[in-house]
Amino acid sequence: MLHLRVISPSERTGEVLHMLAAEPGATHVTLALSAAIDPPGDVIEADVARACANDVLAALTALDLVRTGGIVFEPTGTVLSCAGERADAAAPTRPDETVVWEQLLGQAREGSRLTYSFLAFLAIAFLLSAVGVATASLLTLVGAMVVGPEFRPLAALSVGLVRRDIGLVRNSARTLAISFPAAMVVTALATLLWIRLGWIGVGDVENARAFDFIYEVGPFSLVVALLAGAAGMLALVNYSSTVLVGVFISVTTVPAAGLAVVAVFAGKWNVVLSSLAQLGVNLIGIVLAGVAVLLLLLLRAGRQGRSVMRREPRSGPPRSHGAPADATGSRRPTLRPDRPIPGEHECQD
Repeated sequence: MLHLRVISPSERTGEVLHMLAAEPGATHVTLALSAAIDPPGDVIEADVARACANDVLAALTALDLVRTGGIVFEPTGTVLSCAGERADAAAPTRPDETVVWEQLLGQAREGSRLTYSFLAFLAIAFLLSAVGVATASLLTLVGAMVVGPEFRPLAALSVGLVRRDIGLVRNSARTLAISFPAAMVVTALATLLWIRLGWIGVGDVENARAFDFIYEVGPFSLVVALLAGAAGMLALVNYSSTVLVGVFISVTTVPAAGLAVVAVFAGKWNVVLSSLAQLGVNLIGIVLAGVAVLLLLLLRAGRQGRSVMRREPRSGPPRSHGAPADATGSRRPTLRPDRPIPGEHECQD
């Protein structure tokens, strides 16, 4: 479930409560009158089934609360509640089949930005991969894969393509187009320094036969890239940890870039071109897999990427929004449960 916190102007609070009362996937609704200071208004909180989140967020956005108040939502963690179980059961789809678009778009926009920290992590990953290739150290290569941050803009590019968000696609492509060459230049300069100092030798790059999987483009190059992209997007959509998935994705990108740089100094231009081709195939495969996963989830949910309230409201009498007048003489909304929880310690369907 997702925990929702809304700051609502007093004149909109009744509409928000009415919408939540009609939403079968919303529960644990609370109201604090005039509790918000900046922006001023009432604070409404609720737990919403993940599969209903798009509908609820769309309805709140339609009430102009993004401009006049505020909407915050986040995972709830563990929920022990009969009402929560009923809300989950009322959801039209399973939680792992739902894309919460506002959250995914927020993550995508953040991941598409070109920042100094992103450049630093990518450069460090490339440096580690260059050292791993030059010294034939698989452990160092694994370390490079752990550090690699490249999945964020790749995932953002997939989201932008599915949502047809030109700005997101442009920012993601710009981040990739600038960061990869920049990190490779930094790696080339560092490699040149290490050669001058005698710390590494590149005359034996032929020993990179142990790393054939890095630069030899074959049918499994695209297969691995597609699997990595699909795993990464599923982890992103389902709030799963992306650390190990990031390592899997970096297997297809970071070592190829590091090997291409080292091979330049060894004069192995066939290895350079093959590594760059491998890198290109993998980047394209990851993005295409991300797009495919999102389209399949959309098809499964029957959403077409937009949220609309299509389900029947919860059964039972509507919740009353009437209340005694406040100090200004206007009636303020309150909320009461539409039905009691059956049983004291046992949930019922």
